[in-house]
Amino acid sequence: MNASFPFRRITLAGCGLVLALTAGCARWIELATPPAGNQEPDASLIARNEQVPLVMDRVRITRNGSPQNPSADTEQRILGSLGDIGLFSHLVGTNNAAPPAADKVIHARLLFDEAVEPHAGDAAWKGIVIGASMFILAPFIPLDYDYAAHVTLELERWDGQIKRYESQSAGTARYHLFGATPIMIDELKGHVTESCLTTLAQQIVRDTTFYAASSAPINDPGIRAVSVKPRQAEPSSSNPAVIPVSVPAEP
Repeated sequence: MNASFPFRRITLAGCGLVLALTAGCARWIELATPPAGNQEPDASLIARNEQVPLVMDRVRITRNGSPQNPSADTEQRILGSLGDIGLFSHLVGTNNAAPPAADKVIHARLLFDEAVEPHAGDAAWKGIVIGASMFILAPFIPLDYDYAAHVTLELERWDGQIKRYESQSAGTARYHLFGATPIMIDELKGHVTESCLTTLAQQIVRDTTFYAASSAPINDPGIRAVSVKPRQAEPSSSNPAVIPVSVPAEP
């Protein structure tokens, strides 16, 4: 009996350590602003012969107000979301050759504004508490990482008319000390970005007829009016001007 008692204590301590480590590695994501609807946009809202190409002119990304270099992955994800709508014949990125200017084309300009708040001060204070407790409190003290995005998309039709769409979403990644990984941050950004793009797609689908090829003709440059200034009449060479000559008087 005396030999089994220490064994039980070791077993319970081991189970408690495993549970503590498991809880300490836990993480979960909460979206503050989920998409308005879960239905995917209908991809057959416009006939094939009515579709026109979409050209991405500019993609700007800011993070906490500071400009960032847009990555190719970000642009491809945006183009993929626009392609899933089914309104455009094909999509052209910023680094690809654009269609001829005489064709009917939709020009797109996108601004992706990110707001990141890792709560560095709060995390440092909680880290001190966890360290002072010899990591005993690690499974019980949660840490937060906030991420928000505001997306603005401008679509300009070939006749110069512009439609402007906006969407925003935010989320929080909650984790314990041992659950902080770059994958967690990427998952949070992915959920927030997908929420914004879904909302934009739903807004664009409502304006389906605006992007049909038959919705407006191509602007005709027309004939430019030229003003002609009349020339001033020049003196004729057959009738030269008479120059008076003074003759001295006779004495």
